[in-house]
Amino acid sequence: MIITDINYLSSKQQGIPDEVIAVVKGIVSDVKERGDDAVLEYTEKFDRVRIDKSELKVGWQEMRRAYGATPESLRSALKAASDRIRAFQEMQLPEDRAIETAPGVSAGVKHDPISSVGIYVPGGSAAYPSTVLMTAMPAKVAKVGRVALFTPPGRDGRIPDSILAAAYLAEVDEVFKAGGAQAIAAMAYGTGTIRRVEKIVGPGNIYVTAAKMLVSWDVSIDMPAGPSEVMIYAEGVQRADWVALDVLAQAEHDPRARAIVVTANRVFAEALKAEVERMAVGSPRREILERSLQNAAILVVADRQEAIKAINMMAPEHLQIVGDDLEEMVAQVRNAGAVFIGETTPVALGDYSVGTNHVLPTMGWAKRASPLSVRDFLRTREYIRCTKEGLGSIANDAVIIATAEGLLNHARSVSARLDGGQC
Repeated sequence: MIITDINYLSSKQQGIPDEVIAVVKGIVSDVKERGDDAVLEYTEKFDRVRIDKSELKVGWQEMRRAYGATPESLRSALKAASDRIRAFQEMQLPEDRAIETAPGVSAGVKHDPISSVGIYVPGGSAAYPSTVLMTAMPAKVAKVGRVALFTPPGRDGRIPDSILAAAYLAEVDEVFKAGGAQAIAAMAYGTGTIRRVEKIVGPGNIYVTAAKMLVSWDVSIDMPAGPSEVMIYAEGVQRADWVALDVLAQAEHDPRARAIVVTANRVFAEALKAEVERMAVGSPRREILERSLQNAAILVVADRQEAIKAINMMAPEHLQIVGDDLEEMVAQVRNAGAVFIGETTPVALGDYSVGTNHVLPTMGWAKRASPLSVRDFLRTREYIRCTKEGLGSIANDAVIIATAEGLLNHARSVSARLDGGQC
């Protein structure tokens, strides 16, 4: 579909439908009440496989076996990707710091890892070992005490070897055969077999995203991370076939995935539309593509400034910018999860091998949230120390403000220490 109204983008911004929320509420409540039994029943219902309670957890020996059974080429690629991810995350580690805010008054921050994290890895129609690395490696760099991975089993009741191999490589502590909203609920509240976690991270379909939002009253989450979105800005006359592949690459993730192309060139827009339609016919995962492409659009704008306005309005998960002299434009983009610059930097690279994270905010949350990183797995605590001199240098300000607020015991708790008298 070719459109010219940028307001169409925000009007069609996908939230979580009420009917999805209603279904997920029931699942979360059931798992919270019945634990393992509910998880197993929903696994049979949605994943169409029956597993026993004793099979929920995957042993370390099975992970090691899977790593050995994985083709050497894939093991090598996963290892190289994990090294880049680790380096990028280590670069983002915050420092413990302190300053003197007044004479004799020291204030500082320290960072501690969260004790336990549940990472969600989508499955079912495909296996995503890359998501294992994207979620587990930052947690390990942060030195999280327990990292538990949840992913749906296949029809054979097993987790794909590639997922287990990536988990082994990332030194994941626990792996469970559970997906969907029931897995999120199990992470949040625990079951007989599954210990609850302090935080849940990772991408997923609309049901997983809804479940994360619902349990966020009781457990920390990263952000809404799914279904996938891409916005591509193509300036001038570009390779329509390359851009079409970039559209299909994101569209094949999920029936609710969304791809938007922005251009000021109407001729290119028509050529791109034809290329997408041609390529989709012979593409794998055609059933998913046919549904997700119904959410796709090509927005024809007047100029670059209108394109920037459209980008910041949508706040896409992925933004790909193709054209010449792009740095000025990049500087004006404020709302995007990750920005891919130039025709030789397709979004698919970021999904796998750059080192940046592919767990990114969706549904407009790039206006207020950030990509998953090591910082998501750390807690910051503040500490303060006042000498007697320090107390004297700041006490009067505290007493005045506390008195103005009508909190007289606050004021007294400070002033009593100034004169050393009786309380």
